Amino acid sequence: MSADPYGSGPDVLDPEDDLRTLTATRPPRHRPVDPSIARSWLLVPGTRADTFDDMAASRADAVVLDIEDAVDPSNKPQARQDVVDWLRGGGRAWVRVNDAASPFWAEDLAALAGIPSLLGIMLAKTESPAQVTSSFDRLGGNVPVVALIESAIGMEDAAHIARARGAFRLAFGSGDFRRDTGMSADAEAMAYPRARLVVASRVGNLPGPIDGPTVGNSMPTLREQSGITVSMGMTGKLCLAAEQAPVINEVICPTPSEVLWALDFLADFEGRGRVVRDGSDLPRLGRAQKIEKLALAFGVHPTS
Repeated sequence: MSADPYGSGPDVLDPEDDLRTLTATRPPRHRPVDPSIARSWLLVPGTRADTFDDMAASRADAVVLDIEDAVDPSNKPQARQDVVDWLRGGGRAWVRVNDAASPFWAEDLAALAGIPSLLGIMLAKTESPAQVTSSFDRLGGNVPVVALIESAIGMEDAAHIARARGAFRLAFGSGDFRRDTGMSADAEAMAYPRARLVVASRVGNLPGPIDGPTVGNSMPTLREQSGITVSMGMTGKLCLAAEQAPVINEVICPTPSEVLWALDFLADFEGRGRVVRDGSDLPRLGRAQKIEKLALAFGVHPTS
């Protein structure tokens, strides 16, 4: 899947736009991507307040200020305060908070509660539905929670976590999961936990889950691993550097040829009075409608 990885960014289309009539010379218009379909989730250390503005202006679909693993315990109070000050100053972002079993969790949520520009939280090391719901309630019952699954216990209970009140999406903390289980980073070894999160998300009626990050600076490796993300049915990916976001956005995106197929199928379906001809029509209709929705959201033009 691909779309303009290194340029100024794809046009963002209004729902009423006709994809077939748009031209490549149309001036780009940027607006936030709905977090339910956000592809790149950029983790930014909470100790780097000097970078918050730049990271918020990056190509990442979602920015997550990290006051958990990226911060030494001795620096957590200051990092938390820096994040709160930036949000109260008008910054808009998600925040990865410490896990519910840690001594920092309650203080994190108390400090973040009531901040209008907090877009949501990513709950580290989620292992039960109660942890999601308790976090959600402490934030007033109106802040979405991305449950980060990082252990065998969390993975085993993923379907229940996905159905917890307040759960918004699931995410894969692949590094900690491998440390907990002893599994390798090979695609074959990681196929089971990825598939389990995809199935759990569907059971919980959540958007597709967010895959773990790719460590290192190799863009070909990032592209390959993002392709695995897509093949497993995941619809987002954590990233550790702003430079990774355009590649992730490109790969987790319908291609122009897929958009052309979708529009052709939908036009044909409408042209024959929406009559279902055989058992393959409804699955193809669902796929075409999903591609059209994503093309509108991400500004992907059909192949001419």
